[in-house]
Amino acid sequence: MLTPFLLCGLVLFSQSGPLPELARFDVQKMGVEGRAFVDEERLRFFDRFPKSAEKTIPESVWNLSRDSAGMFVRFRTDSKTIQVKYRLKSPSLAMPHMPATGKSGVDLYARDDKGKWRWVMVSVPTAQDVLVDFPSVRTDDAHQNREYGLYLPLYNGVDTMEIVVPKSARFEPLMVREKPLVFYGTSITHGACASRPGMVHTALLGRMLDLPVVNLGFSGSGRMDLGVVAQMGKIDASVYIIDCLPNMGPDLVKERTIPLVMALRKARPKTPIILVEDRVFTNAWANPAKSAFHKANHAALRAAFNDLKTQGVAGLFYLEGTHLLGDDSEGATDASHPNDLGFMRQAEAFEPVIRNALTLAQPLKIKRPGK
Repeated sequence: MLTPFLLCGLVLFSQSGPLPELARFDVQKMGVEGRAFVDEERLRFFDRFPKSAEKTIPESVWNLSRDSAGMFVRFRTDSKTIQVKYRLKSPSLAMPHMPATGKSGVDLYARDDKGKWRWVMVSVPTAQDVLVDFPSVRTDDAHQNREYGLYLPLYNGVDTMEIVVPKSARFEPLMVREKPLVFYGTSITHGACASRPGMVHTALLGRMLDLPVVNLGFSGSGRMDLGVVAQMGKIDASVYIIDCLPNMGPDLVKERTIPLVMALRKARPKTPIILVEDRVFTNAWANPAKSAFHKANHAALRAAFNDLKTQGVAGLFYLEGTHLLGDDSEGATDASHPNDLGFMRQAEAFEPVIRNALTLAQPLKIKRPGK
């Protein structure tokens, strides 16, 4: 007999009768991708920066770094049920332009029989404490020992999290993959306004390229701060992607781009760096002042890029911003922040540039002015 019950706003069904004995896996004791600085003390396990960073980065960045954006837990199981129990840092579950599924939800993916990541289900939080039953993937009515990946909330923090399966099931936490893509940016990188955590372009690119990702997006606060760059330099990245222009103006872009690149080059001489122009507001076609602002921002970044190339700084790559959200004005929620369509378009624009950086990066030499 099937018994209905209410969970996270969804009516689900369970088989009545004796409940199976359960095994609980504390995510804090598993490998968590997107969680850098693993050897440094944290105030909370799921914070994005270590405790030592609090005094060296802007207060707004520190506060936003308590969100778990970009974190991804991989595991393998043949369980017929996968339950996730977690407590959110904040009781604020949604925003006016971003649903609870994206701000505070956890998003489950699995590899299909061809090894491709496919979406399974997202949680729909209705309270600070969340308990969700995810369906496991069936192939011809058989449960395989399959790889799963769980994205953590974008705009909320996590205090505790555990994955629960029957003790009779196999369960294997998977090791954190090395050499992540490291994104430094704004609210867009942070994830606004994806419908769920797996739909932000950083997550899409992680699946497209089958690489781990570190998300250092900070809403309204991605301004090429050297304190943040110093933390980035600790991460052995495959590529650094700098996408801060939506929070900057031309003068600040001119002031900070070259010092940022030089600081990263000093810390990581051989790691490719991609400089990204700001996306264009999707209604800029109707707003000449906004269109002119974007053009000035783009020109300032291009000038800094050309200056760096003239100085002999190698391993630099460039991504234009004009078409990041498409050309039909449909790629954003509020003109500024991408919707899921806009994030997919961004990912498709980023992908060839990142692949090129990964393929063509050569041992780098820094030629400083006057030398």
